[in-house]
Amino acid sequence: MPIEENEKKLAELILYISQKCAHDPDFGATKLNKILYFSDFFAFGNWGESITGAEYQNLRRGPAPRRLLPVRDQLKSDGALVIQPVYLLSGFVQHRTVNLREPDLKDFKAREIALVDHVIDQLSGLSAIQTSELSHQYVGWKATREYETIPYETIFFSDAPPTESDIRRAKEIMAEEELEVA
Repeated sequence: MPIEENEKKLAELILYISQKCAHDPDFGATKLNKILYFSDFFAFGNWGESITGAEYQNLRRGPAPRRLLPVRDQLKSDGALVIQPVYLLSGFVQHRTVNLREPDLKDFKAREIALVDHVIDQLSGLSAIQTSELSHQYVGWKATREYETIPYETIFFSDAPPTESDIRRAKEIMAEEELEVA
């Protein structure tokens, strides 16, 4: 069964990230999920649209594309991807996605690939646990329950207290609005 049209970008991005992270000893399923999440949500925050259009769900270890497993399994069936188990000293098994063909990037904008590369660079050197913990700091994951969909709009929310600068700017806006109403 071929990958559905609306999931092609997700599939190709899985291959691309797998290729780019081939030499990252901390790259496995958890880190793949977080790179996809941060890339899609930061794209939405910057440009008003995600890269893949994937729906993300709240999982115990952090956000993940709801259709990741079926898309990944189809890539495996198509001979484009394998899952390499890596047995770690900690006793955990890392499930590394390894691309067996070049990703097809024709449907991606240069800025999208640049953003994915930036996310990969930022997460480089972080373990799966550290990457997961980072994703737990975002309001979208905090505000949803396990298996619930994380709305893209939550990238604009923060639960951090306002800074003095935020308060000062809010007062300026309120004063401007007051003058306009009068």
